[in-house]
Amino acid sequence: MSRRGASGRREAFGVDGLEADYVVVGAGSAGAALAARLSEDPTVSVLLLEAGAPDKALELHVPAAFSKLFRGAYDWNYDTVPQPELEGRTVYWPRGKTLGGSSSLNAMMWIRGFAADYDEWADAAGQGWSWDALVPYFRRVERTADPVDPTQGVDGAQAVEHQRDPRSQTAAFLAAAREAGHPVTPPNLPAGQGFSQTMVSEHRGGRASTADSYLRPAKRRAGLRVVTGAHVRRVTFAPSAGTGTGSPGAAVGAAVDAPAVAGAEPVEPRATGVYVDIDGITRHIRARREVILSGGAINTPQLLMLSGIGPAAHLAEHGIDVVVDAPDVGANLQDHLVAGLAPAADAGTLYDAEKAIELVRYLTGRRGMLSSNVGEAYGFVRTPVADRAGMPQGLPDIEIIFAPVPYVGEGLVPTPRHGLTVGAILLRPRSRGTIRLASADPLAAPLIDPAYLSDAEGLDAATMLAGLAECERLLDTDAMRTVTTGGWVQPEGGERMTPEERAELSMRRYSHTLYHPVGTARMGTDAASVVDPELRVRGVSGLRVADASVMPTVIRGHTNAPAIVIGEVAADLLRGRR
Repeated sequence: MSRRGASGRREAFGVDGLEADYVVVGAGSAGAALAARLSEDPTVSVLLLEAGAPDKALELHVPAAFSKLFRGAYDWNYDTVPQPELEGRTVYWPRGKTLGGSSSLNAMMWIRGFAADYDEWADAAGQGWSWDALVPYFRRVERTADPVDPTQGVDGAQAVEHQRDPRSQTAAFLAAAREAGHPVTPPNLPAGQGFSQTMVSEHRGGRASTADSYLRPAKRRAGLRVVTGAHVRRVTFAPSAGTGTGSPGAAVGAAVDAPAVAGAEPVEPRATGVYVDIDGITRHIRARREVILSGGAINTPQLLMLSGIGPAAHLAEHGIDVVVDAPDVGANLQDHLVAGLAPAADAGTLYDAEKAIELVRYLTGRRGMLSSNVGEAYGFVRTPVADRAGMPQGLPDIEIIFAPVPYVGEGLVPTPRHGLTVGAILLRPRSRGTIRLASADPLAAPLIDPAYLSDAEGLDAATMLAGLAECERLLDTDAMRTVTTGGWVQPEGGERMTPEERAELSMRRYSHTLYHPVGTARMGTDAASVVDPELRVRGVSGLRVADASVMPTVIRGHTNAPAIVIGEVAADLLRGRR
């Protein structure tokens, strides 16, 4: 029976509006999909809490404008701690702080990865996370223009379309790939992917975030309430007599928000809701059924630790009472590092995207340079280091990315002049980093340490240098020489360097994140995993995680698509449909 009208809405969300069946924290790629799917059931209420503001700024919807959002109101504005292997630099980590989360701030590259990536998840977390098990979810998510493979969806929620106006240099790059002996294939094949023009999460030339694809169609439902400007401080718990899902450590009652009964058997704490700051007032939101954390690979482990779930010694350092001693919370951090070479070009690049005529073209027809996602093409390669690293045959260790503009200064500086970017992305880093609390203040940014290039064998650095050598080989083709001048935008003065010198400098001084952090609340069948295969946080009940933090390993692709899939899977788990 559907709840309708004011009285029904009060019933669904409590008389004070601070109660719901499901409380979802974070309206990003996974959280928006999860909340929208749960709200399809008219008998339940879903309260979606988003720390950021509504996604109203024009730059959130104009594809090529995403870097204009960096360091702004819609960005969490994170930086890593200094990275010893990157000349001691801190690295800027933008994350979306608005409806749609990072799907409102990303480069819209729809790259699902390889089937083998998800079968590796299945090795860690059971067959429900294998490629075959997840194909129906990809099909449910995707609304693909001109699909070429039966695994691609055609009537899903998320638009996946061709670029409207790719630059001519993008065709030259793909021609260079052929000249260098690489296959040029359709995008998003489960295996055997080569070089492709990027499919994008856009609709008719505009960004299609999960706020567009999932939340707006769902906003008419009486059972869904979205609250923006809602910064969650911690999860609340009460004793529960229910059976647990297993714990990597002992659950203790000090941080539980209800007193234990003297002499009673130890019970597993149950999540009862969250404390959240709204309009400068801290309120308690109650969850009748479950709390689901969808804050992403940075904010979710931070919130778990603020709530007393994490490494006990680390929590004690910050005066946080321990609910569950879970050493793997905030561990296992993986990210894609990219190092780009930026040769100079004559004209026709996205350097001209800010000209008035381009704004007119976009606003009148959603065409032109502003409809570009910037990362217009990519390809997968396997370097000689892959065999040395023991990587399974047939799988790549580097992604080559192409942009018809010099992407310099982490996207934080104006484009200096006409140029291109050909970059190498480290697909499967061996290095592992951490998310740790800087303080017990929920408003303080956590300490982010991706530990780039820190693996003891040096294989990450060797792979990156091999990938940059492949970038040099592509730039040395006839096809690329027709669109470059022989000069360099980055590294500056690169024409006076050897290819090896350019590669080393690009890796150490200019590399940056490709914005794909994962793994900090990893799922698994082992007792040390943070969540079990049904995404339930071990050691407590009534609490799950659904976002990129649960990925055991980072995929050989881009993480927006699988993050949305995780939201879809979580919705089915909660609805008992899996």
